[in-house]
Amino acid sequence: MLETYAKRLRLPAIKRVYKEVAHDATERQIPYEEFLLALLEQEVQQRDANQIASRIKHAKFPTTKTLDQYEFSAIPSLNKTKLLQLARCEYIEKSENIMFIGNSGTGKTHLSIALGQEACHHGYSVQFWTAAKICNELMEAQSQKRILQLEKQWLKTDLIILDEVGFVPLNKTGAELLFQFCAARYEKGSLIITSNLEFADWTQIFKDEQMTAALVDRLTHRAHIFAMNGDSYRFKQSIQRS
Repeated sequence: MLETYAKRLRLPAIKRVYKEVAHDATERQIPYEEFLLALLEQEVQQRDANQIASRIKHAKFPTTKTLDQYEFSAIPSLNKTKLLQLARCEYIEKSENIMFIGNSGTGKTHLSIALGQEACHHGYSVQFWTAAKICNELMEAQSQKRILQLEKQWLKTDLIILDEVGFVPLNKTGAELLFQFCAARYEKGSLIITSNLEFADWTQIFKDEQMTAALVDRLTHRAHIFAMNGDSYRFKQSIQRS
């Protein structure tokens, strides 16, 4: 009956471990309250793990990356202490942005994914997009007259990662929609942005100097900006493996 009730109450962890926990409680003469606490702890831990896994799946990261895997020695000027502090995710509560700007191959995407996964572990909703892909999504939504619905949906996401801003040329419509999207999140939700272009060169993306200046002003206000300049991180790893 214990297994039947655990199944009906949707307590799979308790159903799985109760025999082992009961045996341990009998052997150690653990009080009933501690036995019940041990069972409930197993259930809570399992549910927490399931929720984290669900948030990571929903984020659609292209790969799994962690801060521990990043070789900070590759870019000595990078502020490791600040990055580890940002991993606590307090910036999300303040609707602040993080920006990784610099050369290709220096680990900008790696760090953005790692911070995104930390956010998932801390209970925040995350979505990962390349700039090109989100522009295509926005243009399709505009053509179907559901752009406002889509933007409203994305505003509910705690953290959005925009990867490879500037890597792929955008047409005028795509650039304007990306501007509107980023501007809509100003002081309402956090962004992590990676780009191989310095801010002065963002006119190559958005085609209009005034629009570019307005967007950069919003994005960099209360933002944490990291200059990722150095030799290619990926190239060094390739050399080490060869």
